[in-house]
Amino acid sequence: MDTVFDQSTKTGDIVTRFPRASQLLKEYRIDFCCGGNRPIGEAIEEQKLNEEEILSKINTLYQETKALNEKETNWNEAPYSRLIDYVIQTHHAYLYDVLPELSGFVTKVYRVHGIHHPELGQVHQLFHQLKAELEHHLIQEEEQIFPKIVAYEQTNSEASLTEAVQAIDVLEQEHEACGNILKELRKVTNDYALPEGACTTYTLTYLKLDELETDIFQHIHLENNILFPRLEAEANR
Repeated sequence: MDTVFDQSTKTGDIVTRFPRASQLLKEYRIDFCCGGNRPIGEAIEEQKLNEEEILSKINTLYQETKALNEKETNWNEAPYSRLIDYVIQTHHAYLYDVLPELSGFVTKVYRVHGIHHPELGQVHQLFHQLKAELEHHLIQEEEQIFPKIVAYEQTNSEASLTEAVQAIDVLEQEHEACGNILKELRKVTNDYALPEGACTTYTLTYLKLDELETDIFQHIHLENNILFPRLEAEANR
């Protein structure tokens, strides 16, 4: 495995280059905000942690994420159950991790910097609106819609197909609502432009919001442009 991050890499640089590492660093209580200018080796040594284990985990997670992003699958031909598993394990799992984490960051940045940057009040409000929409949406998909699609694949049940197709309009409306909030977030932050001298937490918050947008767009693409049209085409045969 190629080593991208070593003991001399600053903790702030790790999360700037690879925002998902923030969750891992938090688990080990390694400070990447106020102490973001310190090499990670120093922070690990200070807490008497296992340097090899932590660096290995960060580099492995980085390579796995990179490989996942590069892996090409023809989703137009893959079984429905495989596409659904991919959406749940990749995009839903990411949202379950990142939404609570980002909630903390967005709130902290608003509390500390909101007096000088009033747009952070809008960011706080819009993000939490988005979080609520997404949490509802994930439950709808996992508990109600996806099981019907898998049942159709397994049994060829026309009733399951009809129920799944009837729900598509609602899911697409929810996708559009999320997309509109993301556009508004980008607008109020001026494309996530950071103010001069922004601290590590401020920087990481905007990086992770940008990453969130990218992931949601990939998630919506798989459903709106591949999964739903395939189901509708089968229902109209």
